Amino acid sequence: MSRDHTTEPLPRAFFDRPVLEVAPDLLGRTLVRRSAEGTITLRLTEVEAYAGEIDPGSHAFRGRTQRNASMFGPPGHAYVYFTYGMWHCLNLVCGPDGHASGVLLRAGEVLTGAELARPRRASARGRDHELAKGPARLATALDVDRVLNGTDVCGADPDDFDLRVLAGTPVPKNRISTGPRTGVAGDGGVHPWRFWIAGDPTVSPYRPHQPKRRTRQLDADVVGP
Repeated sequence: MSRDHTTEPLPRAFFDRPVLEVAPDLLGRTLVRRSAEGTITLRLTEVEAYAGEIDPGSHAFRGRTQRNASMFGPPGHAYVYFTYGMWHCLNLVCGPDGHASGVLLRAGEVLTGAELARPRRASARGRDHELAKGPARLATALDVDRVLNGTDVCGADPDDFDLRVLAGTPVPKNRISTGPRTGVAGDGGVHPWRFWIAGDPTVSPYRPHQPKRRTRQLDADVVGP
């Protein structure tokens, strides 16, 4: 019997590449979140790339801190941050160890475990395509917080993990759209480093940086590292 390669975890070598190669290649991949409540699987539909010390939009632009230490490697780990005093966001670290870069997971389609995600995202009001439509909503639906910061998503044990990325079904290049990152100010906002599956209903709406105080609903759409 042939193996189903879509259920195999991505190897560390997948993440040990330049961030602009990893980011679009994550579209269509399957993120698995296991917790005491159960398991949720999610197909990634929207991501953003952040290039560390050379990227004004990145948390790591001014160097290593206690908050962003996970971004500096090794690749294949989670970087989770807390923002606006209310939201968590999930990133996947990539590139060589010691050089900060990561991919913000902006949106996805819940494939299994929607019954776990719905109570966490009551404001979606039964619209399952909105459960993980935006980076803070994705983290909320999956019950991701700073406890998972630094988690290895490439662990070898098939039965003992909190987060894992499976091969899934990569998206053909002709179905991938790219544009400016959402809500990023200044020079960092001009990079077309947001990637999404064209026409997918789970992709979040683009919004440029807004210097004025935003609403709680809007923040859930736009927060980035």
